[in-house]
Amino acid sequence: MMRIGDAARLSGVSTKLIRHYESIGLLRRADREANGYRAYNDVDIHELRFIKRARALGFPIKIISELLSLWRDRSRPSRSVRTLAQRHLGTLEKHAAATEQMAATLRVLIAACRGDHRPECPILEDLSQAKRQPKN
Repeated sequence: MMRIGDAARLSGVSTKLIRHYESIGLLRRADREANGYRAYNDVDIHELRFIKRARALGFPIKIISELLSLWRDRSRPSRSVRTLAQRHLGTLEKHAAATEQMAATLRVLIAACRGDHRPECPILEDLSQAKRQPKN
């Protein structure tokens, strides 16, 4: 058993995040030692590393919770995991396409701006004439 500082060091997850993950139920509440300190074991460290890696891949907390449940269930069908990962990939790809479109627009605007002593600026002109976005 180890204390929260050791768990943070071994998992690479801050003590603040460990407490947060416990408070939202993503990580089981740690056992308490007689003196009241939280006590973590190797399984907790592994789960914290799992959470950290999933966060690094951009999975939202809700999906990480589902993935953890699937990981804990050794009789799970891998198709359930694959489906979650495919959905997340689709979301990432949509965000990447939108980001690339924004970058392409900015490239055009930057190329059109002389960047000299004159006050005319196509970037500011474009921003001031922004069309109203439809509500979804």
